Amino acid sequence: MNLLLYRDLVTRALAEDLGRAGDVTTDLIFSADHRSSAVFRARESGVLAGLEPALEAFRQLSDVTVADAISDGANLSPGTVIARIEGPTRTILTGERTALNLLGHLSGIASRTKRLVDAVAGTGAAVIDTRKTLPGLRALQKYAVTVGGGRNHRLGLDDAVLIKDNHIAACGSLTEAVRRIRAGIGHTVKIEVEVDTLAQFEEALGLEPDIILLDNFSPADLRTAVARRDAAMLLHNRVLLETSGRVTEATIRALAETGVDLISVGALTHSVTVLDIGLDY
Repeated sequence: MNLLLYRDLVTRALAEDLGRAGDVTTDLIFSADHRSSAVFRARESGVLAGLEPALEAFRQLSDVTVADAISDGANLSPGTVIARIEGPTRTILTGERTALNLLGHLSGIASRTKRLVDAVAGTGAAVIDTRKTLPGLRALQKYAVTVGGGRNHRLGLDDAVLIKDNHIAACGSLTEAVRRIRAGIGHTVKIEVEVDTLAQFEEALGLEPDIILLDNFSPADLRTAVARRDAAMLLHNRVLLETSGRVTEATIRALAETGVDLISVGALTHSVTVLDIGLDY
């Protein structure tokens, strides 16, 4: 994982925690030359993600030695040793919370993604994220999604065209919005349009975008859209179909079995359950 994606983030996180006077508790108890060792240990099952950003918290404070580190993407069980670190006690104790915040957060994303990916196995549908990320954490959160087996949607507004409901409302029609986009966009940029009804879907299908996002469609309406898309394939290029809207582990299989290509899940990044990982002496 590229250091440039997280170095400055870790610097800001440490500064936030250190405040004006630093770690007054640790610095008063331990001398600068006191050394210790500790292990990152999983306390529940899941998927590991974010070990390098976590270790960066210690490295920015002083030199530490890391041993027996396992790789992101590894399946964790309660008791799994993720890495062993040795170095100044002040460094380990002061960097502990920043490191665990990152490691637990990113592993939580990877773990939930993996559960959803497993739930749709064999259907042909891919689980993807959204731009509903925490400010400043997007690159790391989207990285964690890929570690869990998911795929990334747009990283930012400049990655691709996505014509949403408010674009259409302000413009006046979906057809006019697509016309304006095609008049100004390069041929290498993909165009996706969001629709809320089957009638809107029919209009979108006739415009032949690269992707149609079916927002909050029922499984029955998704099956109808897939059938109409497949029938239109005789005349047009294949349009990818994406669905979204309050997707859960209980509902995702039924959505995948309708034949859609992509299922986007904002909760992967905006409603993260931290994976319980500890740093034990």
